[in-house]
Amino acid sequence: MSIKRISTIRPDNTPKRTLMPNDHQSRLAHLMEHGYVVIPEVLNRVQTQTIRDDMDRIFSREREIPFLPEDGDTLVDDSDIESYLRSSYNISKNESDRLMQRIRHTRNHDLMTRWPCSIEAVNKTFLHLPTLFDEDRSQRIWNLLNKSDTIPALAEHTEILKLAQNILGTDCILSDCSATSIGPHTEGGSWHVDVPLGQLPDPLPDFPLTTQNVWMLDDFTESNGATRVVPKSHLLRRKPQWDSEHQPNAIPLTGPAGSVAMWLSNTWHCSGANITDFPRRAVLCYYARSWIKPFSDFQRGISLERRACFSETLRYLLGHSSKGLVRG
Repeated sequence: MSIKRISTIRPDNTPKRTLMPNDHQSRLAHLMEHGYVVIPEVLNRVQTQTIRDDMDRIFSREREIPFLPEDGDTLVDDSDIESYLRSSYNISKNESDRLMQRIRHTRNHDLMTRWPCSIEAVNKTFLHLPTLFDEDRSQRIWNLLNKSDTIPALAEHTEILKLAQNILGTDCILSDCSATSIGPHTEGGSWHVDVPLGQLPDPLPDFPLTTQNVWMLDDFTESNGATRVVPKSHLLRRKPQWDSEHQPNAIPLTGPAGSVAMWLSNTWHCSGANITDFPRRAVLCYYARSWIKPFSDFQRGISLERRACFSETLRYLLGHSSKGLVRG
């Protein structure tokens, strides 16, 4: 099943822009004060179209040939895991079965490792998450750096990376790199803060642990589900209630394709409802402080041959250039 294509600009539906400061220091100040910022049109139309075509190719391929490793042995908490996945994510039975197959394979490969707590308390960095959701209308691509030649330039983009480094330190790392396609006629997501804050008790730290950076491959509009944030919610130092719906102060992060929306990990946010007939696509580059466990296992997920093609900056962001003590 292929993803429908949407043109970048429609004369009758020019996207509204979230008004934002236009220089580095002002953007940084806005990000720290309000918890989010939008940088308009970082990519031009040709660059955006090239990446969008690349993502469409991968979306289509992974729908046709989903990742199905050799299934592992049944584990004692299989039913708990499956129940959690079905209740926490809007996924089909087929996707639930595929997820269980991946989890069993991974946990058997890792010597039948058990989690020392209930499934609800497990950090999501240990879980396989859905690639198809919203009853298979929406899709996510994991391990994107191992699948696309157009994405490394986004992960190490000087203007965006500098903002992340100013917030998280110059030694910050790339924690995850993925792509999403939010399907037509889908409901919005639940309000949340980002990993690892979801596993921490309130009050949350008074400084950001991570930043999410969303590269808009389509126009982000209120009608197609642009990400919604609650300004200054990062100052509350607490998590939103998972099943909370209406946030009266929430705003959509709108902008034309090629723009980047960025928010702090402790800013309350969710995806909006896409009430249009077209998908809303994006690439997500997730940065973290150097001492936080990455969301993705880049050491095992990216081949040595591919790593050799990356720049020194990107290899450092992936943790390949870090040096530890060698004891002889």
